[in-house]
Formats: sequence, structure tokens, C-alpha cells
Amino acid sequence: MTTQPIIALDVPSRSEARSFLKSFGDEELYLKVGMELFYAEGPELIRELKEMGHRIFLDLKLHDIPNTVYRAMRNIAALGIDMVNVHAAGGSEMMRAAKKGLEEGAEGASRPLLIAVTQLTSTTEDAMQREQRISLTLEESVLQYAKLAHESGLDGVVCSAWEAEAIQKATSPDFLCVTPGIRPDGSETGDQKRVATPERAREMGASYIVVGRPITQAAASVTAYHSIFDQWKGEQQ
Repeated sequence: MTTQPIIALDVPSRSEARSFLKSFGDEELYLKVGMELFYAEGPELIRELKEMGHRIFLDLKLHDIPNTVYRAMRNIAALGIDMVNVHAAGGSEMMRAAKKGLEEGAEGASRPLLIAVTQLTSTTEDAMQREQRISLTLEESVLQYAKLAHESGLDGVVCSAWEAEAIQKATSPDFLCVTPGIRPDGSETGDQKRVATPERAREMGASYIVVGRPITQAAASVTAYHSIFDQWKGEQQ
């Protein structure tokens, strides 16, 4: 079954989030809430969105010492979210601590999916090598982080669609590849570098696609969302 596209709810306030969601009526969506909105509105916004029936990917990209991440994840799990992430660069001990915190915080319920950021889709190979001093190719770096996340017991990674097939071959067919940088034909790429259309993302093995501006800044957001969903499902040429 094709997963819902995850809408990146990259707005600065609860009022703007409500305004955007109003046009969807009672339709239940999968929403990504990132740092800007979460830091502005906090856990109460997450509870409100969950009460409306939406699924939530809380995109906070935790990266800290294992004990701090463990305690944070205990609190995050109590919000009833569906997915959350950490930076794979934090290492295996931190990722295992994150998973343990989610399991304990869920208190017997299903814990949220836990995925790891490999390399940001805004990162180019030149910038990675020059600024991070990583001598690998970009794909090799992404694969290394993905294998580390898989070995640490995580459910998947954030990656570009272009790396999904190689990641699943190196880990498991069930290892999730959550892919931002999705742009329908004709859309501006903005600050994303490694982009793909919904169709190409499906063909390359993405498990979930994350779409922001092509939906949130569209003149008709609901129409844009369903068009992208159809493309993702392979039902629109």
C-alpha cells in the first residue's frame, strides 16, 4: 500500500498551521513538524494535531550525548507522535539510547518510528568533503550512516531518493527511506540539491516522500497535494 505523502508543515505559528489545514476539512494527513514550528508552539500543538486525527513526523534531528537524547525521547514518545529522528552522526550509542527512550516513553503502546538523518539533502559532495572533512563520496557517506543506523536498531533513515535503492541493498528491504527534496516537474528546487519527482522517488525505492513548498505554497494546496499523491501512487502521467 502506498504511504501518504508527508506534508512539511514549515510555517512559523499555530495560526498559520490552522489556516493551512482548514482547507483540507476533515481529511487526515501525515504532517512533518520541524524545529521552527515546534519551538514556537511546543507540545500543545502536537496534541492538537493528533486530536484532529493527523499523523505526525516530529523532525527535530536530535544530536547530543546519549543520556540527554534518551531523556528527550521519553518525553517525545508521550506525545503520541508517529515518527521522529536523530542525526546518525551522533553515533550508535546515542541512537540506541534514543530507541530505548522511545520504548520506555511509549509505556507499552507502539513506539514511534525512529529514523536517522544521513546527509542533509541540501548538502553537496563538495561541501561535505571540504567542510566536514569526510573523504568519502557523498553516497559512500550516506551508506555508512545508514548501515550504522540499521545496526543500531533504527527503523530507517532520511535520505534523498537517489540513495534509497543502494541503502536498502546495504541494509534490508524493510529499512525505511524517508525522502525529502521532492519536487514535481516544473517546481523550483529552492535550497534542496538532491531532488526527485514523486514518480522517480517511487521508482528508486523511497518508502515515504516529504513535500513542503510545492503543497504549502501552492495556489490550491489541496489540489496540489492530491496531484502529488496520485503521482506518488503512479496514477497520474
